Amino acid sequence: MTHLNSLDVQLAQELGDFTDDDLDVVFTPKECRTLQPSLPEEGVELDPHVRDCVQTYIREWLIVNQKNQGSPEICGFKKTGSRKDFHKTLPKQTFESETLECSEPAAQAGPCHLNVLCDVSGKGPITACDFDLRSLQPDKRLENLLQQVSAEDFEKQNEEARRTNRQAELFALYPSVDEEDAVEIRPVPECPKEHLGNRILVKLLNLKFEIEIEPLFASIALYDVKERKKISENFHCDLNSDQFKGFLRAHTPSVAASSQARSAVFSVTYPSSDIYLVVKIEKVLQQGEIGDCAEPYTVIKESDGGKSKEKIEKLKLQAESFCQRLGKYRMPFAWAPISLSSFFNVSTLEREVTDVDSVVGRSSVGERRTLAQSRRLSERALSLEENGVGSNFKTSTLSVSSFFKQEGDRLSDEDLFKFLADYKRSSSLQRRVKSIPGLLRLEISTAPEIINCCLTPEMLPVKPFPENRTRPHKEILEFPTREVYVPHTVYRNLLYVYPQRLNFVNKLASARNITIKIQFMCGEDASNAMPVIFGKSSGPEFLQEVYTAVTYHNKSPDFYEEVKIKLPAKLTVNHHLLFTFYHISCQQKQGASVETLLGYSWLPILLNERLQTGSYCLPVALEKLPPNYSMHSAEKVPLQNPPIKWAEGHKGVFNIEVQAVSSVHTQDNHLEKFFTLCHSLESQVTFPIRVLDQKISEMALEHELKLSIICLNSSRLEPLVLFLHLVLDKLFQLSVQPMVIAGQTANFSQFAFESVVAIANSLHNSKDLSKDQHGRNCLLASYVHYVFRLPEVQRDVPKSGAPTALPDPRSYHTYGRTSAAAVSSKLLQARVMSSSNPDLVGTHSAADEEVKNIMSSKHFHEELALQMVVSTGMVRETVFKYAWFFFELLVKSMAQHVHNMDKRDSFRRTRFSDRFMDDITTIVNVVTSEIAALLVKPQKENEQAEKMNISLAFFLYDLLSLMDRGFVFNLIRHYCNQLSAKLNNLPMLISMRLEFLRILCSHEHYLNLNLFFMNADTAPTSPCPSISSQNSSSCSSFQDQKIASMFDLTSEYRQQHFLTGLLFTELAAALDAEGEGISKVQRKAVSAIHSLLSSHDLDPRCVKPEVKVKIAALYLPLVGIILDALPQLCDFTVADTRRYRTSGSDEEQEGAGAINQNVALAIAGNNFNLKTSGIVLSSLPYKQYNMLNADTTRNLMICFLWIMKNADQSLIRKWIADLPSMQLNRILDLLFICVLCFEYKGKQSSDKVSTQVLQKSRDVKARLEEALLRGEGARGEMMRRRAPGNDRFPGLNENLRWKKEQTHWRQANEKLDKTKAELDQEALISGNLATEAHLIILDMQENIIQASSALDCKDSLLGGVLRVLVNSLNCDQSTTYLTHCFATLRALIAKFGDLLFEEEVEQCFDLCHQVLHHCSSSMDVTRSQACATLYLLMRFSFGATSNFARVKMQVTMSLASLVGRAPDFNEEHLRRSLRTILAYSEEDTAMQMTPFPTQVEELLCNLNSILYDTVKMREFQEDPEMLMDLMYRIAKSYQASPDLRLTWLQNMAEKHTKKKCYTEAAMCLVHAAALVAEYLSMLEDHSYLPVGSVSFQNISSNVLEESVVSDDTLSPDEDGVCAGQYFTESGLVGLLEQAAELFSTGGLYETVNEVYKLVIPILEAHREFRKLTLTHSKLQRAFDSIVNKDHKRMFGTYFRVGFFGSKFGDLDEQEFVYKEPAITKLPEISHRLEAFYGQCFGAEFVEVIKDSTPVDKTKLDPNKAYIQITFVEPYFDEYEMKDRVTYFEKNFNLRRFMYTTPFTLEGRPRGELHEQYRRNTVLTTMHAFPYIKTRISVIQKEEFVLTPIEVAIEDMKKKTLQLAVAINQEPPDPKMLQMVLQGSVGATVNQGPLEVAQVFLAEIPADPKLYRHHNKLRLCFKEFIMRCGEAVEKNKRLITADQREYQQELKKNYHKLKENLRPMIERKIPELYKPIFRVESQKRDSFHRSSFRKCETQLSQGS
Repeated sequence: MTHLNSLDVQLAQELGDFTDDDLDVVFTPKECRTLQPSLPEEGVELDPHVRDCVQTYIREWLIVNQKNQGSPEICGFKKTGSRKDFHKTLPKQTFESETLECSEPAAQAGPCHLNVLCDVSGKGPITACDFDLRSLQPDKRLENLLQQVSAEDFEKQNEEARRTNRQAELFALYPSVDEEDAVEIRPVPECPKEHLGNRILVKLLNLKFEIEIEPLFASIALYDVKERKKISENFHCDLNSDQFKGFLRAHTPSVAASSQARSAVFSVTYPSSDIYLVVKIEKVLQQGEIGDCAEPYTVIKESDGGKSKEKIEKLKLQAESFCQRLGKYRMPFAWAPISLSSFFNVSTLEREVTDVDSVVGRSSVGERRTLAQSRRLSERALSLEENGVGSNFKTSTLSVSSFFKQEGDRLSDEDLFKFLADYKRSSSLQRRVKSIPGLLRLEISTAPEIINCCLTPEMLPVKPFPENRTRPHKEILEFPTREVYVPHTVYRNLLYVYPQRLNFVNKLASARNITIKIQFMCGEDASNAMPVIFGKSSGPEFLQEVYTAVTYHNKSPDFYEEVKIKLPAKLTVNHHLLFTFYHISCQQKQGASVETLLGYSWLPILLNERLQTGSYCLPVALEKLPPNYSMHSAEKVPLQNPPIKWAEGHKGVFNIEVQAVSSVHTQDNHLEKFFTLCHSLESQVTFPIRVLDQKISEMALEHELKLSIICLNSSRLEPLVLFLHLVLDKLFQLSVQPMVIAGQTANFSQFAFESVVAIANSLHNSKDLSKDQHGRNCLLASYVHYVFRLPEVQRDVPKSGAPTALPDPRSYHTYGRTSAAAVSSKLLQARVMSSSNPDLVGTHSAADEEVKNIMSSKHFHEELALQMVVSTGMVRETVFKYAWFFFELLVKSMAQHVHNMDKRDSFRRTRFSDRFMDDITTIVNVVTSEIAALLVKPQKENEQAEKMNISLAFFLYDLLSLMDRGFVFNLIRHYCNQLSAKLNNLPMLISMRLEFLRILCSHEHYLNLNLFFMNADTAPTSPCPSISSQNSSSCSSFQDQKIASMFDLTSEYRQQHFLTGLLFTELAAALDAEGEGISKVQRKAVSAIHSLLSSHDLDPRCVKPEVKVKIAALYLPLVGIILDALPQLCDFTVADTRRYRTSGSDEEQEGAGAINQNVALAIAGNNFNLKTSGIVLSSLPYKQYNMLNADTTRNLMICFLWIMKNADQSLIRKWIADLPSMQLNRILDLLFICVLCFEYKGKQSSDKVSTQVLQKSRDVKARLEEALLRGEGARGEMMRRRAPGNDRFPGLNENLRWKKEQTHWRQANEKLDKTKAELDQEALISGNLATEAHLIILDMQENIIQASSALDCKDSLLGGVLRVLVNSLNCDQSTTYLTHCFATLRALIAKFGDLLFEEEVEQCFDLCHQVLHHCSSSMDVTRSQACATLYLLMRFSFGATSNFARVKMQVTMSLASLVGRAPDFNEEHLRRSLRTILAYSEEDTAMQMTPFPTQVEELLCNLNSILYDTVKMREFQEDPEMLMDLMYRIAKSYQASPDLRLTWLQNMAEKHTKKKCYTEAAMCLVHAAALVAEYLSMLEDHSYLPVGSVSFQNISSNVLEESVVSDDTLSPDEDGVCAGQYFTESGLVGLLEQAAELFSTGGLYETVNEVYKLVIPILEAHREFRKLTLTHSKLQRAFDSIVNKDHKRMFGTYFRVGFFGSKFGDLDEQEFVYKEPAITKLPEISHRLEAFYGQCFGAEFVEVIKDSTPVDKTKLDPNKAYIQITFVEPYFDEYEMKDRVTYFEKNFNLRRFMYTTPFTLEGRPRGELHEQYRRNTVLTTMHAFPYIKTRISVIQKEEFVLTPIEVAIEDMKKKTLQLAVAINQEPPDPKMLQMVLQGSVGATVNQGPLEVAQVFLAEIPADPKLYRHHNKLRLCFKEFIMRCGEAVEKNKRLITADQREYQQELKKNYHKLKENLRPMIERKIPELYKPIFRVESQKRDSFHRSSFRKCETQLSQGS
């Protein structure tokens, strides 16, 4: 190791010494739910298997902890206090955007008052100020602004100020990165615990029947109808009153508290809608059928009183006597089902099975699947939370009001399921089953996590269990419908006995009322009945016997009893169930006993030493049983003497089922055999031993055990999982336990290992078991983590005199039980031998070693590694497939080994044997080659490879904590080389190595492992090739070479800093690579570096600045890599629409290496730059880079900033000074991106979580939807159909369209409902992040300025620096940052003022704009800084040219654009700032003698007048039309200054776009473009440019307004005029392209073509072929759209709006035509205007005139405001219609509109046909629509009146046209056709065609003037009836079979109509057909005119 100086050594020690170990072996006690753990009864010697089980359930967990592992954030904040307190240390940053938000509501509170707009058109923009600026009070000035200070001192002051109060940890402010890439976080498996399903709490409140005469007993249980299975045990509950309980006192010896429970906790693992809660009610046995006994309940009512009362009393007495006599017997009475489907409302039942599988119990060992997890597991999981049981499942109280009577012959469970299935279908069993009225009230709710005073199914109290409660809750054991895969963790040993049916039909007469007494016996004597049967309600806890309920007079009764028995832990052959059958006599006979014995039967509990469960059909013995009967089963009793007398001749007559729920009885043959054989090795047994039904001799033992080990995996999955912990423990024990069986060495190691592998395989492959994010089976993961411990080897000192190899017990901690059991004397005394594969041993160890080995057993880790190495075939494949499991076993056993041997003090090298280390090397190599082999295979294997890769990384990570690190590093090197050699798919390779390295780098001692303290100064640096060698090429001296190489990834670096070097290599490769899938890899790479830096930053050991400097030095090469990746960074300018201009998209400086954003933009393909400097593309090879997304870029940038913040600043300056200017420009570009990257996004108020994202997604949605609703393709059709409300008018209701809007965030942001405190905290942190990031950027810029002051290229640099500064001012910044930023700007102005004004015109404009913007800030601090800066700007500009015309122009334009656009703009603050600047100029003594102060005052005056207009605008903020009018007038008033007019036109465009008026916005831009064209044509005469505004006529006739009329307008070459970016050819093209885009969005595709006609010549002249391609593709799209959706397009809807009333001021008696969005209905606009003016004048003063008749002003109320709104349609003369062919032409360039008003001469609007007149009014507007605003005033009005017959002619023409359209429609639309036909020929049409004909054509008119009209109408009818005929024919071809009748009807109606019309149509007026010789043109003309006679002539005729 290179020499270290003392500081470094100290640092290295602080960061964790090398010798320290990170692994800690800890015992943690198991958590127990119950007060005492569940244990077998005391005082019994248990057999070994039960003992092992219990031992496993109660022993502690053994956990190997990583002392400091965990995600870096966690460890970082361990010592500094957790992150939740961290925010308290942060200063609050003030952002103007937020102070505004607070003040807004107050401003809006007052009633809004409408100021009437007076005509301002006369007022030019520059008038005397409305009030003198001097009357205001100026802000506080900066003290030393005007003092002369040297630039260097100024910079120094600034720097000192910036360095104070900075945030130490940058990453503490940065939100933690998405977990998706955090592979290094190893999920801690869930702790194994008892499985509980979804728990519901059921409380029985009370039970009442119409009469109360006797005690009743309720029991409830759950049944699943679909599975036909009872899914819970019974819960018995006594709801009787004390009086009735008293009836039974004689039969209840004692009452245990536990039997008093009235509430039960049910557990349901697989919820389904088929689950029923069944309540069964029993009563005390009495004489009579169930029906007879239930009769009184249905007949008598207690409420009846009188006789009923007497009857009830009588019945009560009767009941009491029955209770005393027969109190211990029950009879069935009634039952009721309660459906729980509403509590488990599984959304779709078909999916039920698949979903549930993935949810339940298939989870980590014993874990109860938490609800949230199960949702993650399967989106539709049936966790109760989503299924109504959970958050939204409130406690509900249910009442059951009628019960079904039990049927004596239908009591079995089978019958019950039939009943339930019927009930589910129809809910009406009532017809077949008699019901009993009653009332049971119960309460069902989700069981809380913790229930006070609760008992387990074994009656053990659950924590917490207060002493004083009387009524406990009972947990009811679940019998799940399907397997639950959760290993046992508690001792449970229960047996359930279900007697089902008895057949005594052929038995003697006495057997009628039959009951069975059930007992659990431990011997044959009557006293051997054990008190192990759980009691029912209100009785003892345990009973010795139980009686079944009696069915009256039934010889073959069904039983439904459930007998629950607590099994003794040690079962013997004597244990059996005894059943005694009795007849109960219900009538009291003298001297006769109640019970008559009928017979016996029994069932031995053990068969072949194994628990008997299942269904049995037992014979019944009719007499006393012989001795020793219990040794045999009842079916196979040997012949006795005297013989036993059997019912039915020893046939089975008694059906019974027995089930066990036990965590000691495996109930699986394979497991049973395995355990039995294992125990026969451990304890003394007598051979031959019995296993199930075979006997095994000592000789066969080894063979049988091997067989059983191999067969283990064939056992069913459920029992295997249930006993998993024990099985694995035993197998591991066998693999290291030396065995001697029958004198032979037995070696089970390989078998045991293969069995473990097979089990791991089947657990991983089971679909039912869950895995964690790394694909590890949860059961195995939690086994290794909690349960596994080194197997104890049982050592017995051999008899021979060999020395013992037992270590001193003090140094050897054994785990678990230490009693070494003596091995059977039958086994020759065990010789302890090596148990590894004997063939292999020889190869490794010499003979003498073997002798040593004989005495000591093999170490588990060595054995395991050996087995992994020597495995072959399938076993080997599986081992490496699930390598993680074996790796974790290795690590845990190694850790325990180290812990035991106390080797922690010794060298790591000697801890493990060489052979073991060789094995590890082999394993790592094999796994690596496996990974490579899998990756070459098809896609689906890749996932497997990834998992193996991660497992290997974790393994090596752990080895770094245990083994020699050099050894591990070698393994890592092998891994990397081996992968590279075998893989050629780059993304895949990088991705693999990245995840691998990321895990290793998350190591606790990562920094030390990387020797980060090897200081750069002491490190040998030789000139060497580097990744970005072009940087170093320009360096001169050796020292410079050294510094430059520190920022590059050199080979020395990689040797010295091993892991970091590898990581950087991967990052560089990832950024440089191409190919599909690479962007994901790039994200991974960046995320890996990011998480590393973040963990250092937050690591308490790295707090000292000197440590951070060292760490930053370690990461310097990252800077080089980031700079190389510059073109790939995400371009935030494009993403962020709030920018006032796309910064940098039209840079025009000719500076040296101006790469700027242009490069990125050129690559992104949106750079329209006609004069880009040549170096741009040469600096970077033009290749298609893969762009990084925003998040990745942000993560990379924060790393860059962190290094820049923490690295040695002087080093950075040296480095910058030596960089070529091209590289410097790159750094500036990088900073530019950083600025946008870390812009403060504002606080998310709780009601609008991250408005940005939401808004963005909404905009995208809106755009998408606009497209869809305009009907692009089938999707459009679908959207329209789906739109709510009226099909034809989608989108009237914005929010109904996308219901997803509300859910959009749910995916992105888990925690939607953040509290206000959390949001404030987030805002505080992100505010500090933005401030800190921008200050680091500012530091960097200062470094660049200082370092480059000496260089000659500062001009181009200055532009770059300025760009970054201005851009940062454009973002939302905190006052802290702004103060420093303005200080830096002032330093720049002072230092480089002259350069600034000469070269950087563009930047200067932006600077003015931004500074002015901040002058209007509401924050005093910001304002005073901005004013000072603006004043200096003017002053230095004046100093440079003694006239600051340019700055003047720029400031004026900036103000204009600010005023128009910024919504948060405040003119008062700005006025205050103007006053402050005035104060500066008055106080500036040095300038008093120059014209400067007067020029300043003039400028300020001008600005003030612009502000005046703004105030006006502010008043009309609410009235969009008025606002646009005002902006329009302001723009007009700037006709003389083109720059300002252009600015205002753009403002208008922006406002329009916001309101989605895209066409108007486009028109504004067209006007702007025309303006630019006018001035360009003055400047230069190019044939390809448009000739002023005339060229724009085709787009809109309105554009001629922009022509430059007179010479009084400014000439364009005057200084500062037309200098803006838009007055260039590229600016013109930009405006036109933007306009085209907007036209396209607005659906005016024809106009798009016209616009591009102007653009294309310019592009052609510039040879912009790429742009031309793009343009033509856009044109193609436009034409396609025209073709595809011509008639589907929606243009505007027009309304005439007239204002009447003095309240309107100037608007009084004005009429406008308003253009509204398509499909706007009259009520909508009417409502909008009424609401708006209602707000202005008060709702009671505004009235809407509903009709369109002319308004008589004299009749109006002078105090009110009237609005008249009429729908108008475009109106064209006939000659115009020839030109306006297409739908578009009929909706474009509109100046005339028409509306019709019906009237009669009497004054009513409507009348009979012959008196119905109509007035057509035609309006002409001042400009043509579409225009730059949406309302245009009406300048002319004409009226025509139609007589009734003319009205009829119009109507008939319209009808005929409709028919013609419907007939010729392509493709035909039968619905439309039928609708029109029905309206024409339908029989019932009121005022239909027939009526019209009868009124006007029935007779020839008397007045000859009407002849022509009469004839015209007749011809109309002729055409009409012809069209009807065609329509009927067409319909015949279109109809379907089911419409034939309809067609006949139509045809009949048509003929009828034709017949009726014929005489009228055929009658001609003879006068009209006289031959005419002289043609008088006048006649025809008058005919033409007479059809539209003017209103006056009509009236004169009338008079």
